Amino acid sequence: MGSTTVASASGEAAGQAAGDSYLNLPAASPSQNSGDGQKLSQTANRQPTVARGEDSDAEYVNIGKVTFPRSVKVKKLAILPLIFLIFYDVSGGPFGIEDSVGAAGPLLALVGFLVFPFIWSVPEALITAEMGTMFPEDGGYVVWVASALGPYWGFQQGWMKWLSGVIDNVLYPVLFLNYLKSAIPALGGGWPRLVAALALIIVLTYMNYRGLTIVGWVAVALGVFSILPFVVMGLVAIHKLEPSRWFEVNLHDVNWNSYLNTLFWNLNYWDSISTLAGEVENPKRTLPKALFYALILVVLGYFFPLLIGIGALPVNRNLWTDGYFSDIAKMIGGVWLRWWIEAAAAMSNMGMFVAEMSSDSFLLLGMAERGMLPEFFGKRSRYGTPLVGILFSASGVILLSWLNVQGIIAMVNFLYCFGMILEFISFIRLRMKYPAASRPYKVPLGTVGSVLMCVRPTILICVVFALSSLKVAMVSLIFVVIGLVLQPSLKYVERKRWLKFSVSADLPDLDYSTHGSADTSMQ
Repeated sequence: MGSTTVASASGEAAGQAAGDSYLNLPAASPSQNSGDGQKLSQTANRQPTVARGEDSDAEYVNIGKVTFPRSVKVKKLAILPLIFLIFYDVSGGPFGIEDSVGAAGPLLALVGFLVFPFIWSVPEALITAEMGTMFPEDGGYVVWVASALGPYWGFQQGWMKWLSGVIDNVLYPVLFLNYLKSAIPALGGGWPRLVAALALIIVLTYMNYRGLTIVGWVAVALGVFSILPFVVMGLVAIHKLEPSRWFEVNLHDVNWNSYLNTLFWNLNYWDSISTLAGEVENPKRTLPKALFYALILVVLGYFFPLLIGIGALPVNRNLWTDGYFSDIAKMIGGVWLRWWIEAAAAMSNMGMFVAEMSSDSFLLLGMAERGMLPEFFGKRSRYGTPLVGILFSASGVILLSWLNVQGIIAMVNFLYCFGMILEFISFIRLRMKYPAASRPYKVPLGTVGSVLMCVRPTILICVVFALSSLKVAMVSLIFVVIGLVLQPSLKYVERKRWLKFSVSADLPDLDYSTHGSADTSMQ
């Protein structure tokens, strides 16, 4: 079979539909379309899904304007829940950043959380704002990469990002129980800890099943609860601050690997929200604003607690490890403040888990709607949530729970970097191929400026790769190879019709054609 395209009653109507497309490009002529294969359906009577064509290179070429009907009516995300979902995808609060002081000292820790966002977070957030509004649908960065580099690399992007997200989610039940074991010693190990971890995963998974709107407002409540104790701690500690402590530095005693991994892990994942773009109310306006406000919230949420914790007490770098903020709270405000911060840390891990699972599960749904995964991954529950995607993501968390904490952080960073390289390439490629395409939000830089914007984070990625241990690199590369083999294996399953694959007719069509001919016609 040939490619799936939107057919209209006349050439004039086809041209008008293409003019309103994501890319806002002129429609291909009938002679150009004829080589793409038989058109499968008329716009007026499209079915819920249409059969997908044979495997070939993918490209956003001719995308008609269509509505996005849903078999399940679901309330869309507003800007406030969206801000806090981004907050939890990226940060969740200052819990876990204590290692930056232990690894590099006060000054480098403070400077890192001010400078690093401009090296990494701002470019990633800007790219997410432009590409997420250009392609406002579930699947997010998978669709960006597929439109620029083809479906094979779009699948690799989805595989690596989903895997890094699932591995990342393994960490949060562990951290949640670590905060509780001081109050409940039985949770320190053995069967009680295992049962508690499984029960927590089941409860949070059920929350994701019940609806993204519920998850969003839970994120708001958890976010406020997690941020408030540090505001209180700052007010209590004002009279104890010694500014000279902020400038302590010893460049001869810096663990660069731990320092950079801590910064990177706490300031990435801005693109995760793109997999929920199809669930957002008016994403072309809401998404850029939410990213902007979330960026401010994340940076302040890291810098202010560090400023207070370092300035209020003499610095002993050996004490600055995970959970040290609760000890600082006790020394500054008393036991009550310590309990509040420990409770906030525990709740924050819950918020990060549900936000990450939402992004991961909707990613699988978006890939299924684009025909990259079997059709059953696109099944929604009666609450509008991706039922199979949630179950797969939760199962992945359970299966990978044997990983240790430091191994999790290093492996997540390694896999995440591979995906970001594909995003940078796709961002630049789409800028060069389709300079006049409709972009509701556009990064205010030309092609050269966009390339330069991506240079700094790319250098950082090379540094992360270089500092990774051989074990982390080998295990991560094995996962990458699995993805390289998995995509053609799924194509074989599709050709044999062992499982059903289809492209959702609720979405603008991807025109599958060769890169050469498409590039020529679009230019």
